[in-house]
Amino acid sequence: MAYEMARKNDGAPGIDGVTFEAIEAQGVDALLEQLRDELIGHTYRPLLARRQEIPKDGNKVRVLSIPAIRDRVVQGALKLILEPVFEADFQSGSFGYRPKRAAHDAIKRVAKAITQRKTRVLDFDLRAYFDNIRHDRLLTKVAQRINDADIMHLLKVMLKTSGKKGVPQGGVISPLLSNLYLNEVDKMLERARDVTRIGKYTGVDYARFADDLVILIDAHKRRDWLVGAVIKRLREEFVKLQVEVNDEKSRTVDLERGESFGFLGFDFRYLRSRRGVMRPHMTPKLKKRTAIMRELKEVFRRHRSQPIERIINLINPKLRGWVNYFAVGHSSECFSYIKEWVEKKVRRHLTRAQKRKGFGWRRWSTSWLYGTLKLFNGYQVTYNMTKAAPV
Repeated sequence: MAYEMARKNDGAPGIDGVTFEAIEAQGVDALLEQLRDELIGHTYRPLLARRQEIPKDGNKVRVLSIPAIRDRVVQGALKLILEPVFEADFQSGSFGYRPKRAAHDAIKRVAKAITQRKTRVLDFDLRAYFDNIRHDRLLTKVAQRINDADIMHLLKVMLKTSGKKGVPQGGVISPLLSNLYLNEVDKMLERARDVTRIGKYTGVDYARFADDLVILIDAHKRRDWLVGAVIKRLREEFVKLQVEVNDEKSRTVDLERGESFGFLGFDFRYLRSRRGVMRPHMTPKLKKRTAIMRELKEVFRRHRSQPIERIINLINPKLRGWVNYFAVGHSSECFSYIKEWVEKKVRRHLTRAQKRKGFGWRRWSTSWLYGTLKLFNGYQVTYNMTKAAPV
């Protein structure tokens, strides 16, 4: 089953250069039997992961670790065993890389909290979280639920390969381990929800997606004390875990003063609707819009001499994936901007190919671009998860 999961996800080969095609040419059963024998005999040793730098904003990079396929299979098998055990312990506000949970679920929870006027937001940024997870503390947390020497030995071997601390971003089992490491933080926030509960409403809510954490606190004056109390307790939990808070990027936001915060690619605000009621307002972050435009621009640049059909085949999947993710909230204006920009880029490519100037507004109709060339045109916002709330 773990091999089938790895095959479905595909992905590049690891440091050994072995591909799925090469494995299947030799026979999958041969690989699985070899791994089984190594695991039973305690001779299994993971290979070093191949490091791949992924560009980030501000000329920074995220280092992705790509395990060899054989190691992905072993990690996948271990995850299949451990995940159901720890899922029983994980909290309702944790959404990252969990079964039947997605980023949109976390976004919906944040939007719902804002509709309940939890408009004071603690936006925490954790410095190099994945790189600084302490192995001894992580293994202690695992051992509290897993009483199996072979499993603990295998996990230690995997962690040791990644260095003295940290879990590699890109490892199959890393998201599960990173969620486990922060589970005590989630439990503390769940207790805060329960303590501040009045009927079905709570004074505190939160959403965490991996290391991206926001806490939302009721705007009423009687809840003023909660802001300092939650910050104090959170910092105490982070100190226990030796997780460092990036104070330069962490901040307290008051949405009712016109401030905003970012979460999972969206900017959140609290605005008055046309009907005169306050509601959460969600739009794609400007840097996300800039990033997709830069990516598309590079496709046009690299394939300047190629037929337009070739370019559309390349940009359509990128557009579809980006739009599908951001097609909630109040993304229409951003979508219109992207759509017009892409259409102009396509027109400029067509005119250059004919050594003409301009955009060919009369030569090529809009319906021809979308109907005949099949340029992506699915820019509709699918649903609004931020219904207005009366004040």
